Amino acid sequence: MFERFTPGARAVVIVAQDAARSLGHRHIGTEHLLLGLLRDTDGVAGRALAGAGADYAGVVAGIERIEQKPAADLAEKDKAALRTIGIDLDRVRAAVEEAFGPGVLDSGPHGETCRSPWWRRRQRQAQRRQGAPRGHIPFTPRAKKVLGLSLREALKFKHDYIGTEHVLLGMLREGQGLAGRILTEDGVNLAQVRDLVLAELQRAA
Repeated sequence: MFERFTPGARAVVIVAQDAARSLGHRHIGTEHLLLGLLRDTDGVAGRALAGAGADYAGVVAGIERIEQKPAADLAEKDKAALRTIGIDLDRVRAAVEEAFGPGVLDSGPHGETCRSPWWRRRQRQAQRRQGAPRGHIPFTPRAKKVLGLSLREALKFKHDYIGTEHVLLGMLREGQGLAGRILTEDGVNLAQVRDLVLAELQRAA
């Protein structure tokens, strides 16, 4: 199948792999393919995504937001568990801020705020030092499905190649991956993205 990929579509896969590695992930998911599509600003998919309001930085922020949610959920469970043995973290926090100043617990060791998660960057740096993913990174089942659907999309249009537009259409057709969730949470209308791709294909026909 990969022999049918245009240079732009191949570049999407390469960028997806690089994005996964830079984020410290040991898989290539639909979210990484989305980052690859957004990097190809000259391709049909990149133009359609930009036209619908998607951008690379927003998707990276969405990935980080989703990664942080389990940690936040765990923190709430920890607080509840500590309350059962008489420790109220909110009171502890208030006491520390009274002694050392407001916001003292909101900064990292070098004054970095938790809004820009310094602990996440440190974790990634540690992962890189301790053997972050190198070489081949496997695709998740959903990402594989997107690539399979991209071939079907190409065949549907009677194209003998798989371009970025087919990869994006495959992603939209799969519909259950992290890429779609991030776009939707960012207010991107997935139906509009599809319409923009189809309009580009009609113009090119």
